[in-house]
Amino acid sequence: MSQYDHIQQSAYLANMQLPKLGLVLFTFGNVSAADRSLGMFAIKPSGVPYEDLSPAKMVIVDFDGKTVQGKLRPSSDTQTHAVLYKQWTNIGGIVHTHSVYATAWAQSLRSIPVFGTTHADHTTVDIPCAPPMRDEMISGNYEYETGFQIINELKDKGLSYEEIEMILVGNHAPFTWGKTPEKAVYNSAVLESIAQMALLTEQINANAPRLKAALIKKHFERKHGPDSYYGQ
Repeated sequence: MSQYDHIQQSAYLANMQLPKLGLVLFTFGNVSAADRSLGMFAIKPSGVPYEDLSPAKMVIVDFDGKTVQGKLRPSSDTQTHAVLYKQWTNIGGIVHTHSVYATAWAQSLRSIPVFGTTHADHTTVDIPCAPPMRDEMISGNYEYETGFQIINELKDKGLSYEEIEMILVGNHAPFTWGKTPEKAVYNSAVLESIAQMALLTEQINANAPRLKAALIKKHFERKHGPDSYYGQ
């Protein structure tokens, strides 16, 4: 047994949820699982079909993005994951997909407005869309800079990564994160659903108003507030 078996297993199981949830096509996505005590994370190997994955094929990488264990090349998005793990010390899982609806909003360079209570159950703000990357960032270490593209957008919006666990990268696609890989996958599925609902809302009523503040507060706090009462 290896000291990395648990994060390889966790990353494998989380990655296998992406096709089951309809969040990926072919190999368009990845999940990583971190162990803070080891300073390492396990991530999907690049370009390997989901049906060919196994826990042992998950690549072990440190928070500087250097491969520590594994015969396969890690995901092309590994450097983005590494930056986020290094900068945000309270996350344990990251997901990147090109899910259809969330990606469509990212390609439209639009944040997703809070139209309804489903959105407010998970966050009180619009899902932010980071602006397109500057040319000098693109020509540099692209995946590394994508991490800072995400971080800087939250800073510019005055948001904490613990306050909102999802973002759209302009012209690209969504990233989500959480304390565990399972929560990051959950957030990815929720984001896709919210993105679809928002699109349909605007198609039905192009002038649909945002959810009023009292309902945003009520729905978020009943699940996440100090006096929350949702669930068992």
